[in-house]
Amino acid sequence: MKNLIQSVLLLAINILLTLLGAEEFIYYAQVGEKVTLKPPGVHPQKYVYWYFNGRDLAWRNTMGKTSQNTELSTTLRNKIKPLIMFIISIPSEYELTSPLLPGDSLSLSCNAVTQGPNNLKIHWLNPQGVKMRPEQLHARATSQDNGQWTCVVTNARQTHVANVFVTVIDLSPAPLSPQYTSKSRPLTVPCSLPPYISWDQIKAKGMQEVHWQFIPEPGSSPQRLFSLSLEDPLTWKPELTRGLRLVQDPTKINLSLTRDQGSEEDRGDYVCTLEFKNVALTRTVHVKVLQITSSPGTELISGQQLNLTCSLGHPLPSDLRLKWFPPKKSSLSSSSLGSGGHPTHLTIPEVGRGDGGKWRCELWQNDTRLTSAEITLKIEPKLSVWMLVVICSVTVIVILILILVFILYQHRQVQLNHSYSFLFDHTGL
Repeated sequence: MKNLIQSVLLLAINILLTLLGAEEFIYYAQVGEKVTLKPPGVHPQKYVYWYFNGRDLAWRNTMGKTSQNTELSTTLRNKIKPLIMFIISIPSEYELTSPLLPGDSLSLSCNAVTQGPNNLKIHWLNPQGVKMRPEQLHARATSQDNGQWTCVVTNARQTHVANVFVTVIDLSPAPLSPQYTSKSRPLTVPCSLPPYISWDQIKAKGMQEVHWQFIPEPGSSPQRLFSLSLEDPLTWKPELTRGLRLVQDPTKINLSLTRDQGSEEDRGDYVCTLEFKNVALTRTVHVKVLQITSSPGTELISGQQLNLTCSLGHPLPSDLRLKWFPPKKSSLSSSSLGSGGHPTHLTIPEVGRGDGGKWRCELWQNDTRLTSAEITLKIEPKLSVWMLVVICSVTVIVILILILVFILYQHRQVQLNHSYSFLFDHTGL
């Protein structure tokens, strides 16, 4: 009977509040947070009642006396302002303390426990800020899932968010475009882990191997460059290094390769791999080498024809262009080649002394210089008529001297033979 009377009283209170235009104050809280509910704008001489799901929680009378979990008073002197609380629930098992690997199960749930009218709309925002409709998400983790997920709860008046951070172990993204180098420039092949990942976390997920491989051209067999020893301390074991070295100590989670100067043999694909029991994380970096070739060579005589070629070993894509920079005294200037992209091949019918020196070719993409290559030419002066006469005269003199030496030698041999014959005839030998 007492419960029936209390229910009737609560119903009467709600009806009265509706008639009196009572306000709704909405508090949002995430599970685990401390929440303090304060009745806004309530005069000390007014009665205050708290209830939740039909159950009275506490009250205060006009004398300041308070009580908790007691029967609701039957006296209503003034308007009561109810507070409606929505509790956003992200269960603790989804507050991920253990990182995930790509392919692991990812489950996120956002629930709201309400007191009062339930006009809630709930959705998730992924780390990229894209709205995900379901309140409960179940998917296979990818590197795109790494970061802060946000549960958004809205009603007609307010919006509240609750956050949870998801960590997915993966290598940093590989460069979208190739790495360009030349004999004149250093080479760096990037591969690293994000700074929020530690080796301890990686080992805890069952890491089995870390290594670098090189593939000179499509279809060729991979060449292993380095392997990481997983014993303490972490140590790189070189295999076929190709003159490359690691940028940093492996404990810094920077796995990049480098060398001071590139070479033509650097052209190809470099594969950085982290292997786990059920998944392998790989990043492939394409390396292209810009090279200048000269025909007939780098040492020429003034007046010879010169052919220069600057290329990557294949036709340039449409979004790339070249810029030539001849020596200052060259018969060919950058401006004479035009303001746009310069040709891959240059021909000078007759080189002069001014064409000797350093030639530079730059590779550009829009307003970005990707790399450059250099070559140094040596141009010898053309021989004059007098120099030719002198050279020919010296040559003739040398030939005559050799002929004279040969004749004297033959004459000497004849004399020696005649002397030996005379001696034998008189001695009877």
